[in-house]
Amino acid sequence: MSRLKGEMRQLGGDRAQSGDRTKSDDKSQRRLRSSASLRGSWLQTLYGMLAILLFWYVMHISVGSAAIPAPHTAILHFLRIFPGELSKHLLVSLGRISVALLVSLVLGGALGLWMGVSERADRWLSPVVYLLYPLPKIAFLPVLMILFGLGETSKIMLIIIIIIFQILVAARDGVREISKELYYSVLSLGIGRSGLYRHLILPATLPKIMTALRICVGVSISILFFGENYATTYGIGYFIMNSWLMADYVEMFSGILALSLMGFLLFKGIDLLEARWCRWTRLTRRLTDVHK
Repeated sequence: MSRLKGEMRQLGGDRAQSGDRTKSDDKSQRRLRSSASLRGSWLQTLYGMLAILLFWYVMHISVGSAAIPAPHTAILHFLRIFPGELSKHLLVSLGRISVALLVSLVLGGALGLWMGVSERADRWLSPVVYLLYPLPKIAFLPVLMILFGLGETSKIMLIIIIIIFQILVAARDGVREISKELYYSVLSLGIGRSGLYRHLILPATLPKIMTALRICVGVSISILFFGENYATTYGIGYFIMNSWLMADYVEMFSGILALSLMGFLLFKGIDLLEARWCRWTRLTRRLTDVHK
């Protein structure tokens, strides 16, 4: 009997060790996939940078004007002035865009989810959204300056009233695309309203919201460049236009490099958030690639 018990304990220990080895193998495989994905991402970034530099050199040689300086001259000047004045302009612009994106994500996402879930809310709010969305809201900058002053608030509000609609529409359409069968399946498990949002609605709409957020980054940088030309002394838009007025084209292109760096950092930040919050999308892409 004791011999049988000993064999059972040994068998249980072997199973536990086998389970631990399986978990360890899974972790190592995840690390390998993550490192391979990271290497692929950086290789693509390097390829994009080399392609842009090549095009820049071609333009510099073909145009033959001081308005397009040599890439190495602009890059060296960028590295020289970035630790000082240029970094201050970059941080101010980055702060304005970050606040606008965060407010738009929270408000636009919440309103979009509500409109997608509630037919009554969609019926009342959709006509307003459809009328305001196509309007060129950048023309409201003078009104915003009168209402909110000449400081930061008016510039941030200008970005918010433009990009919030993209996030709102993406969230609403994401909810609408969820099939009724999925609703029935989740509700049959006895999950309440908060669980419905947590386990079905948010996971289904997050990828669309992230895509809209990427589009909003490009739009918000363009808007900020316009807004920073009025009643301000700090910001990448102000720095670039001031360099242009001074005919300092090397400094102007240094500002353009800083603007590109800010956009790149924001895009990479959204990629990291999507990799953390929407892990199942990468699994879906992997399975699609396997079936192809």
